[in-house]
Amino acid sequence: MNTIVTGLQWGDEGKGKIVDYLTETADVVVRGQGGNNAGHTVIAKGTKYILSLLPSGILWDGKVNVIGNGVVVDPIGLVAEIGRLEAQGVSITADKLLISDRCHVVLPLHKELDAAREAALGDRKIGTTKRGIGPAYCDKINRNGLRIADVLDEAYFREMVGYRTVEANKVLAEYGLPTFDAKAQADEVLTAFTRLRPHVTNTIPVLHKAWKEGKTILFEGAQGTLLDIDFGTFPFVTSSNTTSGGSCTGTGMPPTAIQAVVGVCKAYTTRVGSGPFPTVDEGLSQYLHDLGREFGAVTGRPRGCGWLDAVLLRHGCMVNGATGLAVTNVDGLDQYETLKICTGYDIDGVIHELPPADRHAWDRAVPVYEELPGWQQDTSGCTAFADLPVNAKAYLQRLSDLCETPVQFVGVGPDRAQTLVA
Repeated sequence: MNTIVTGLQWGDEGKGKIVDYLTETADVVVRGQGGNNAGHTVIAKGTKYILSLLPSGILWDGKVNVIGNGVVVDPIGLVAEIGRLEAQGVSITADKLLISDRCHVVLPLHKELDAAREAALGDRKIGTTKRGIGPAYCDKINRNGLRIADVLDEAYFREMVGYRTVEANKVLAEYGLPTFDAKAQADEVLTAFTRLRPHVTNTIPVLHKAWKEGKTILFEGAQGTLLDIDFGTFPFVTSSNTTSGGSCTGTGMPPTAIQAVVGVCKAYTTRVGSGPFPTVDEGLSQYLHDLGREFGAVTGRPRGCGWLDAVLLRHGCMVNGATGLAVTNVDGLDQYETLKICTGYDIDGVIHELPPADRHAWDRAVPVYEELPGWQQDTSGCTAFADLPVNAKAYLQRLSDLCETPVQFVGVGPDRAQTLVA
């Protein structure tokens, strides 16, 4: 069965853990969108791994990992990530990691443009990671980006980097920022590419061959539904389609190849960066931060935390076609006496069960809550779904009812073994 794992919130839901768990029965793990602005944390056998561009299946032996055409690749960042994983004892060979030759390249100038544009927005900044992802996708849509296939032709690559550098330097000069030397920039990327060259191929026939042979393919989403360029809280979104459809366009696999979509969410809600967050709660945020939780894997930024928002999850299940839920971080709520779930938004006296498209309506959205009793028991030691406290199971059932989607997996801790099958 081929499965897409996608985030239902603003990212950071624990997708890497779920993908890692499902990889045991998969043959191929593939990423289809985003860049190294993603941060997946996986803890296996007591060791913590931070992944950005590499699919989470890279931690398993005997699995093929694919970076699909919809991903924007920072060659310098990817080489550094490979080096970190290899230092932790993870083998990354040419047959274990494949990179699509259709991936667009994130250049050093994209990062500077990203930072410059964020600074220019002032109070209206998006809250990007400044990894150059947005500008790289802009070049892709503007049809003047460079793909990995272009790097294979060194003369052409240098010529095009020169052209893009001239354009970028004009923008950077307007902001009073240092400009780039085209040759040095091309040299840096080409040097990194020498490490990546053995992994580059046309990944589309590889995936189709695996599909036709009946192998199991696991599609790993990055970020989350509410950061989707179409379905998220625009304009405070990322630059790709983070929903399940992006896994098809970003890999060259058709919708007919997919049998299941697992939507991942936390037992509460978090987000980083700018933008609306109706259920944010300062007390819950402080409580989780005091536990050492909810700091970004890529940036280290503390995440805003709030109560579970069924309005957003209902929307996420709908646009992703979720066939099951994976609810993580249930143990984060272990000590709370009373829990809240947002079931609707009161906007100007009208109750909304789905999020608005009007960006200004978010400013007037007042969450409508229902309260449920907490379980006030440690769930981190539970080894089966049946072991969960009665109130924890009731909380999960209420979430399932509100989203009209069954709970399939439950996370009660960061380790691979702390994943329960419902």
